[in-house]
Amino acid sequence: MGEGAWLVAFVLAQRLVELCFAQFNTSRLRAEGGVEFGAAHYPLMIALHASWLLGLWMLGSDRPINAFWLVVFVFLQVGRVWVIASLGRRWTTRVIVLRGAPQVTRGPYRWFKHPNYLIVALEIAVVPLALGLPEFALVFSIANAALLAYRIRIENEALAWAAQRSDAPMASATLANR
Repeated sequence: MGEGAWLVAFVLAQRLVELCFAQFNTSRLRAEGGVEFGAAHYPLMIALHASWLLGLWMLGSDRPINAFWLVVFVFLQVGRVWVIASLGRRWTTRVIVLRGAPQVTRGPYRWFKHPNYLIVALEIAVVPLALGLPEFALVFSIANAALLAYRIRIENEALAWAAQRSDAPMASATLANR
């Protein structure tokens, strides 16, 4: 197995562990009355990330790892852990909010509204760059940016809805179903 395969295998294992944690949190949030927003785009998120991982495996497994980009990736992992730890039981791969719950303002959320998306966007570029795949990094970065533009808008709407009093009527009956 080449150097690149080890990096891709690490990222894949990391994502699988995170999906388990996210599913646990998703189930708990739904049981507590959490409302999911933007469920219709979630399969596109899965397809993008699965394609990214598959492409990395196919194109990067036998490649050497660039040390500079590996160091950048390691720093991003520190940021990733910080984001997940800051959200704690509210971290999930879906957009699920609890009506009336205060917005998270600790950790990187003190300075950035969506630090998780910043980390993910950088990872989508950095991992292929670490494997010497700049065109791959560019294509997936553009696709991710397009999807994130939509997702961030949905998340902002969800957070605004969640900030309302719990007894206030829902502003739009279809908002949560987009």
